[in-house]
Amino acid sequence: MKYTSHSEYLPMHSVFIKTATDAFIDKVKVHTEWKALRYLSQPDFLESKNEYIAFETLLKNEGVEIQYFPKELHLSLDSIYCRDASIATNYGMIICNMGKASRKGEPPIHKKVFEDKEIHVLGSIESPGTLEGGDVVWLDENTLVVGHSYRTNDEGILQLRNLLYPYNIDVLVVDLPHYNGSSDVLHLMSVISPVDKDLAVVYSPLMPIGFRKELILRGIKLIEVPNDEFESMGCNVLAIAPRKCIMIEGNPKTQKALEDAGCGVLTYKGNEISLKGSGGPTCLTRPLKRG
Repeated sequence: MKYTSHSEYLPMHSVFIKTATDAFIDKVKVHTEWKALRYLSQPDFLESKNEYIAFETLLKNEGVEIQYFPKELHLSLDSIYCRDASIATNYGMIICNMGKASRKGEPPIHKKVFEDKEIHVLGSIESPGTLEGGDVVWLDENTLVVGHSYRTNDEGILQLRNLLYPYNIDVLVVDLPHYNGSSDVLHLMSVISPVDKDLAVVYSPLMPIGFRKELILRGIKLIEVPNDEFESMGCNVLAIAPRKCIMIEGNPKTQKALEDAGCGVLTYKGNEISLKGSGGPTCLTRPLKRG
C-alpha cells in the first residue's frame, strides 16, 4: 500500500501522540503552569489521564499505529498538543520553531525522536522564522495551506516554501484575523478541519474571505460550525478516514451536520485535555502516514 503524509483525511495509518500522563506529569506541575499558559481553568490531573486514555482508545480501536513522544520534565503542559511542533511531508518531517515562547523546547524533542526512529527530517524552521503545525493544512497532494498568524510569521513561511520548493508543492498563504490578540491562540486549524477531499468543517466568521472562496472554487462543501459551538471546539475535528472523524463531545449541531453529510462521528470527553487548554483532537495528534 502506498502511504502519504500529504493528507488530512485519508485513512490514518500511523500517528505520534503525547499522553496526558507524560505531558502533565503530576498535580504540582499542572497547578504551577496552567495560569501562565493561559488555560481557561486548572485541569484536573487524574481526570485528564482518564480522558486521554479514552481518546487514545478511540485511535487504537480504529487500528491506528501509535507512537509516543517521551516524558520531558522541562516541557510545559502544552506539549500534549503535539501537532504544533512538527509537520509531516512525503519527503520527511519539518521541525517547527514555535511562536509561543514557552513551547520553544518541543521541536528539538520531536527532531530527536524522529532521528532515533530513523524517520527522515527534511529541515527545520530557524529563528527569526516561526511556524506552528496548527497553522498548516494539506488540501490535497500538491497544495499546502499555511496561516500567517501571531504564531507563524513571514520568515517562517518563506523557509517552509524553500524546503518544499524542490517538490513542486503549491504553498497557499492565508492571513488569519486578530481575533483575541497575540496572547491568544488562533491557528488555521481553529477555523478549518478537512474530513474528505470535498468536505470540510469550518467556522466562517473567522475565515479569510479569499481562502473560503478558494475552497468553494475547488468544490469543497463547507459544514458551518454555529457560533455557540466555536468556543467548545466544534471546528476542531480529526479525520481518521474519509468522512469518519473524532470530535469533542458537546457539539451536537456540528455533529449532526457531519452525520447528515454521511460522516461517522466518534466523540470523547475533552473537558480537561482539550477545552481548558484550547486543543482539540487535531492538536492532540501528529499524524505521520495516511493511505
